[in-house]
This record gives sequence, C-alpha cells and structure tokens, in this order.
Amino acid sequence: MTLPKKALFESSLTSLNFLHRGKVRDIYAVDEDKLLIIQTDRLSAFDLILPTPIPGKGKVLTAMSNFWFKKLGHIIPNHLTDIQPESLVSSNELDQVSGRAFVVKRLKPLPIEAIVRGYVVGSGWKDYKKTNAICGIALPVGLQEASKLPDGAIFTPSTKAEMGAHDENISFAETEKIIGSTLARQIRDNAIALYTEAADYAATKGIIIADTKFEFGQDHTGKLYLIDEALTPDSSRFWPADKYSPGGNPPSYDKQLVRDWLETHNWNKKAPAPILSEDILTKTSDKYQEVLKLLTNI
Repeated sequence: MTLPKKALFESSLTSLNFLHRGKVRDIYAVDEDKLLIIQTDRLSAFDLILPTPIPGKGKVLTAMSNFWFKKLGHIIPNHLTDIQPESLVSSNELDQVSGRAFVVKRLKPLPIEAIVRGYVVGSGWKDYKKTNAICGIALPVGLQEASKLPDGAIFTPSTKAEMGAHDENISFAETEKIIGSTLARQIRDNAIALYTEAADYAATKGIIIADTKFEFGQDHTGKLYLIDEALTPDSSRFWPADKYSPGGNPPSYDKQLVRDWLETHNWNKKAPAPILSEDILTKTSDKYQEVLKLLTNI
C-alpha cells in the first residue's frame, strides 16, 4: 500500500453534518440510520491524542479492519454497509474519505471495552504482578511478562473513559452490573471467538496477536454487532513470532514503539504530549504497513 505523504489530522467535510471527533475517528451523519466514519491519521497513547499524526495511518487501519470484518463476519455481523463513502461527499472532499472511511449502520455503542488477552502484557502484566490475577481472573503463579496464558485467552473488559481520562480494568461481575448478565456473556463469548480465530490465522503468517480490543453495539432490537475497527495496530499487540520470548516486552508491529519512546521522556501523561520525532514517525508508519502486508497481502 502506498501511503500519502501529507497527514489528515482532522477532517473538514461540509457535505455531511459533523457529529463527533474521537481519538482517531471523525463521525458524520448520513441519515437517521447511517453514519460516515473517517479514520484520520491521529495517534493516541495513554488515552491522549498525540500532536503528531502519522501520514496514511488511517488508510492502514481501514484496510486492516475491512480485511478482518470480512474474514470474521461468520462469527458476528458488523456495522458496515455497501455504500461507498465517495458517493456521499463533494469532489473536493474525496481525498478525506478515499481509502479511509466506512459508511456504517447507526448503532448504540456499549459502554465497555471488550479486551481479550492471550498473553500477560501491558496493564494485564501490571495487574498480575500485584494480584496474580487480571480483572479478577486468577492465573498460575510464576508467569513472566509476555508469557502465553496456559489455559487460553481470557476476557478482561475495561470501562470507556472520557477523552483524556484513563480506561480502568474491571471484573466480569462489574461488567454484568453495567450491561446485564446475558449481554455480558454474549460479548465475552463473541470477543473470545473473534480473537481465537484471528490469532490462529495470524500464526500462519508468523504473527502473534498478544491481545486486542473490540467494540460492540446494538440496534433497536438489541441485536449485537461488531463496530468501530477490528484487530488493527491501534487496538492490538502484534508480535513477530520468530522474535518472541517471554520475560520482557517483545518487539511489535504496533504503537508500542511510540509508548516506549514516550516513556523515556519526562512527561506526566497529561496534555500536551511530546511531539514525536521524525525517526519514531517513520518507524511506526513502517511497522503499520509491514503488518498489514504480512496479514493481508495488501
């Protein structure tokens, strides 16, 4: 995939009514039933939008999500429609949507992050070191950082924080209190099924999916859909299998490079975040493109 040299930090469509700007996605109203979602080149870390965008990142996220939505569609329906984004905007706005936008069903997002972990890393590792558990799920003693979970993937949900605040890991019991037992089980089972099939496929391409985050939404009948994005370098940890070993944070094809760079700075994790160096920008962009090609041949 050839990426543009100029980044799209914020969209500015006038053809449609603007609704919301998230950490990465800009959302516009198409009609009462549909939305246009643009994946910008913004990058977030530690729940903050960084001041430096990565040119073309949104196109990588879009291509990756489209691949997974199609591949995993037999497990759960997703929010995509067959409408082409280019058909909804004026000719001078095509560059803002081409290759980086979805037209989706307008659904009600659920108020939790559906995180699935196959390995002990990140905030899960921090929890495990303190409690020998993640989100209340007891794990064997003696696991190392980046160890594979011996009994398979686990569902470790978190809250959805407001912009600038931090998501918090919660137990399954807390999830049930928030959305009800039936829906909590439905999300857990679908999330683990999605992760497991994706991880098995990625393994054939030499990639380990250590963990990932899914978002779900419902229509007016309560039917559940996979929404937002799916299994991208923004929402997942991808490790090269031939460089993996437990005992530390393995090299990755995602924004861990940015997180690690930020951790070397004397920064309190509050806005404004440091401006990324050209070297980190280039390396992160290259990693995103590399894992897209490895997994999808795009």
